[in-house]
Amino acid sequence: MESLFSFGIHALWDELRQMTTGGIWWVNTDRAEDAQLVANSTLAAQSNQTLAAVITMGENASSVIELDQHHGPEKIQLFSMPANKNSLYSLSSDLLCSVVPDNYLFIFLAKEGFWRSISGDAIKQWLANMKRWVKTNNCALLIINPDNNSDKATSLLSNQHQSLSGIASVRQEQGEYIFDVTFWLNRMGVSARQRIALNKGERAWSVKLTEKHEPQQRSDERQILSHSAVLEGAPILSEYWSLFADNEAVFTEARHHHAATAIFALENNQQIDHLASCIHTLRKQRGSVIKLIVRETHPGLRATDERLLMACGANIIVPYNAPLSRCLNMIESVQGQFFTRDVPDDISLLTASLRPLNLRGFQPWDKFCNAVKSALSNPMSPNDSKGVLVALRPVPGLRVEQLLTLCKTNRMGDFVTLGNNRLMLFLSYCRINDLDVALRHIFPLPVGDIISNRVVWFEDNDIAAELTQMRTIPETDWQTPISPHDNTPSPVNAEHSGRMWRRVPVPLDLLQPSTEGQSS
Repeated sequence: MESLFSFGIHALWDELRQMTTGGIWWVNTDRAEDAQLVANSTLAAQSNQTLAAVITMGENASSVIELDQHHGPEKIQLFSMPANKNSLYSLSSDLLCSVVPDNYLFIFLAKEGFWRSISGDAIKQWLANMKRWVKTNNCALLIINPDNNSDKATSLLSNQHQSLSGIASVRQEQGEYIFDVTFWLNRMGVSARQRIALNKGERAWSVKLTEKHEPQQRSDERQILSHSAVLEGAPILSEYWSLFADNEAVFTEARHHHAATAIFALENNQQIDHLASCIHTLRKQRGSVIKLIVRETHPGLRATDERLLMACGANIIVPYNAPLSRCLNMIESVQGQFFTRDVPDDISLLTASLRPLNLRGFQPWDKFCNAVKSALSNPMSPNDSKGVLVALRPVPGLRVEQLLTLCKTNRMGDFVTLGNNRLMLFLSYCRINDLDVALRHIFPLPVGDIISNRVVWFEDNDIAAELTQMRTIPETDWQTPISPHDNTPSPVNAEHSGRMWRRVPVPLDLLQPSTEGQSS
């Protein structure tokens, strides 16, 4: 027989309150004390005949659970477990040794930040196993996760409908508590993307009845939430525009909307990672209807950064050189659109895969080949856009080792090797039409003056084919840089100013001191 349990928020409607046997619900909180209050409030919401058990992690359950004398089950089973992976994986078997789980509500209160130590794939596999267990044993499991970075867990699990019956967060925003529901499934149906204002009491949570809550609101499609720098000092264009002083304020407000347009301003490259995290969170939690736009207000956005923002869920990126009129046209063009690209659950996979390899400068021949192969095998990079492989031969009279001393790779992901009297250069995420510009930054002299021949490969299949040929070069043909102890003078005395190479003047004595004043 199916039992019915209640989630611990008073005055919450049944669609978001009921939990039934055979399901798993996951609730995030910002702080450990809020998680404890969710657990105690949920226990108090049950009938006195409910079979309930609480599992705490890393501390004694009796010090966490505070029983209500007038509400809740007559008897509650308390368990504690160590805060490690092994105890997590044996949880289901350990519970079978102590209770008969039929028609039980299990509340699992994890240690703060515990799930960060476990990979996303391991969490999903554990949830799939627990889903089979609760279904087989006709019980329900409520997982409460205290973590100040709960957005990562929400994004990771937002599409785990096969394993989870619901995922939500109880968090504080601008001094108010919010119950943010990603999805919640029970006998009443499915509810998704709900935000309910809460009151936090000493012993329970309750819905803030002064707020008007409209389920599945879609009336915000014409709203535009924008960083004030996007309009370049112009006044707001209509009553639907709202301007904010920074990107954080735009992000916070966008979390209250479902189909609005959020426009972020990108002022420098140091904002990339934070902005990517904001866009990824909104895309995973707000869905495909919300429009996310990035406006570049200062030049400096690299191709890899643009690719990262698009992969995290941005609809479009407005370039720096686009005038305001064109920017407004691009904003208008995304209205009514649905975001259809797939966004990975874990943003760390995106940042790791869309960043260049952590290599720069000279690499031995075999290490160079392995690095190029690693770049080609990156599944997150678009086809034929992983980089450019260039083979360079110096002009007669210039050794290839001397050519290497002129090659200054300043960008991470650009690396070089020597072999078979050629200088092999790989430029990560460089477009073929930008190759000449890149070579002018790498070499201090005009390329045509120091290089007699160059061969370029930019398509993945062509690079892979050349890589196969490179691996056949015998080790005796591999070459090494000029030894730093070599007294051979540098071919050129120059330094890079950040924009271009400049020669450094060297003083020369035309006359010896002993011959000064003597007639010839």
